[in-house]
Amino acid sequence: MHIIVENLHFAYPDGQKGLSGVSVSIAKGERVAVVGANGTGKSTLLLHLNGILRGEGRIVIDGIELINKTLSEIRRKVGIIFQDPNDQLFCPTVEDDVAFGPEHFNFSHDEIHCAVDSALDRVAMGHAIHRAAHHLSLGERRRVSIAAVLACEPDILVFDEPAAMLDPKRKREMISFIRETDKTVIIATHDPQFALETTTRCLLMDAGKIVADGESSRILGDHALLQKHGL
Repeated sequence: MHIIVENLHFAYPDGQKGLSGVSVSIAKGERVAVVGANGTGKSTLLLHLNGILRGEGRIVIDGIELINKTLSEIRRKVGIIFQDPNDQLFCPTVEDDVAFGPEHFNFSHDEIHCAVDSALDRVAMGHAIHRAAHHLSLGERRRVSIAAVLACEPDILVFDEPAAMLDPKRKREMISFIRETDKTVIIATHDPQFALETTTRCLLMDAGKIVADGESSRILGDHALLQKHGL
């Protein structure tokens, strides 16, 4: 399996439980939605996949267990795109933002240049390479934040609410991008329609647990189940 999560528990400093014994396996190339109402543990689970949050339990990515000494290797494999692109873009120019990850992972100068150009081309933002991210629209910043992750060449793309704050055109572009990528994709969303259009498998979360796991069309078409769990 590409991703294995076993009996994962997590509590925030104030004692609030974020995850309560989550276990799941995800195969290479799957497109998986993690759905649920706000506060059910979706983002908390995602932030464990590359060690931003660390709870009790076991996480294995491509046969590598997530522990302190493997954090850098895991973070090269798992790229997280946050809900708010401003959480990821902080350098003077778009070029600097997209180059930040490859520089951190010790790419050569030529490799960094190629990675930046390729990633920006894939999200149609090459024209903005010398601009400051804060001068771009929200949709453009979202695409640059995706490029910043793609430049690191991860095997797994993790999106937290990718459709949030996007206008209809940019939302369609996001749907197309997710459908067309050959990478493993995991999406946290409270939008069942977006999940249905982009994924083939769905994990429904409630109170820090996975309460249903199956085909997206089946779970997202079960209106009684969704209503029971706050969607």
